[in-house]
Amino acid sequence: MNEREARLRQLSDSVVNMDDEGIVELSRNYIQAGHPALDGILGGLVDGMSRAGALYEEEEYFVSDLLLCSDAMYAGLGELTPHLPEEAKNARKPRAVIGVVEGDTHDIGKNLVKIMLETAGFEMHDLGRDVPVADFVAKAKEVEASLVCLSTLMTTTMTNMGRIVALLEQENLRDTVKVIIGGAPVSAAFARKIGADGYAGNAVEAVGMAKRLLGLETPVLA
Repeated sequence: MNEREARLRQLSDSVVNMDDEGIVELSRNYIQAGHPALDGILGGLVDGMSRAGALYEEEEYFVSDLLLCSDAMYAGLGELTPHLPEEAKNARKPRAVIGVVEGDTHDIGKNLVKIMLETAGFEMHDLGRDVPVADFVAKAKEVEASLVCLSTLMTTTMTNMGRIVALLEQENLRDTVKVIIGGAPVSAAFARKIGADGYAGNAVEAVGMAKRLLGLETPVLA
């Protein structure tokens, strides 16, 4: 492992170890050593968040751990992003709208998906929880989103997901906007039933599904 690779590993490890203070100095040292900021983001910070996501998937990390890992990642981004080339800073990211459907206020799962998609380079527009059906469609039109992510933990609000898909269809947006659903009461079969494009059982799956649906084989700049 050469010096650059060692520094990237340190950045990655700092995310996994939730070290939001130490990662600041490591990020500064990485830049001072003359290494590209983009590599630090993708090969260090994003790699670390991906490793943290895998640990969550394996039930070695909890929701609280992932949130702390994301704090470390954002601390590193704060140091590295200003050093990106101008063309990288101005590059358009795929845009996604995310929220918990109307009638439900459980948002931990939604928050995790938002973090992981941001890590993968998506520009996230978070509507929060208990979001009216029409708001998802209006926001998707406003920001020209290519993805809408819907979440619920309640069987009584599942039907709102179908209403959102139907409204997107009415607004002639289904050719350009993909829909992913998630949450305890829903399934791949339910996604097919309401005309959604995919179902994700957790935040890691949501990233993979989103990238496949949009034809993104590698992470976009975070």
